Amino acid sequence: MGEENKTNSLVTGDDSILIQAKNLSHEFDYKLFENINLNLHKKESIAIIGMSGSGKSTLLNILSSLLEPKSGEVVYNDKNIYSIKKKKLLNIRREDFGIIFQAHYLFRGFSANDNLKIATLLSGNSINEELLKKLNIDFVINQGVGELSGGQQQRLSIARVLMKKPKVIFADEPTGNLDKETAITVMQALNEYIKENDAGMILVTHEHDLAQLCDKVYKLENLELVELK
Repeated sequence: MGEENKTNSLVTGDDSILIQAKNLSHEFDYKLFENINLNLHKKESIAIIGMSGSGKSTLLNILSSLLEPKSGEVVYNDKNIYSIKKKKLLNIRREDFGIIFQAHYLFRGFSANDNLKIATLLSGNSINEELLKKLNIDFVINQGVGELSGGQQQRLSIARVLMKKPKVIFADEPTGNLDKETAITVMQALNEYIKENDAGMILVTHEHDLAQLCDKVYKLENLELVELK
């Protein structure tokens, strides 16, 4: 009963909010941040910038269900994701969250197309040929993953995430291996996806120019998350 009351108390009353961070604090050998509050709305993209070691990736891992905070809550569907059963959390991570890592985590013994097919089989969706063209990887789709450049592997990883139709995208330096022109193309594809699918995106980047392509920009410094845009 106590757990149920705790869950019910988290109702936001705003249907447009996808993810809500409440008073998040975390530390390892030293304090990274404290009392972080953040709302992500449908059709909204948020960039988080900050110096190396400021805790950007740690904050993203907490928001995306991968790391439990020292204190605070991450609310999704009116529930603190760290108070629900592990099996249900895994389902949310698999079905609703799309996580783009700095490492690609592709199946290297398979072709690019096979990697996409595995993702679409798990989600029940079909391969989006138009998205492959937007990301400029449609012509390498039958090549082995090991034959692709680092930038092509990164775009394939992004395509694989988008094809499972996530409601929230969490991206850690999603354009780190890309030249500026290609990075802008990828950002445009990500922003188009969230607008067209009532989704939202939180990304971590050190590139201020790319951060400005998001609806809101925050900087993590001095233990606080400060809105810049």
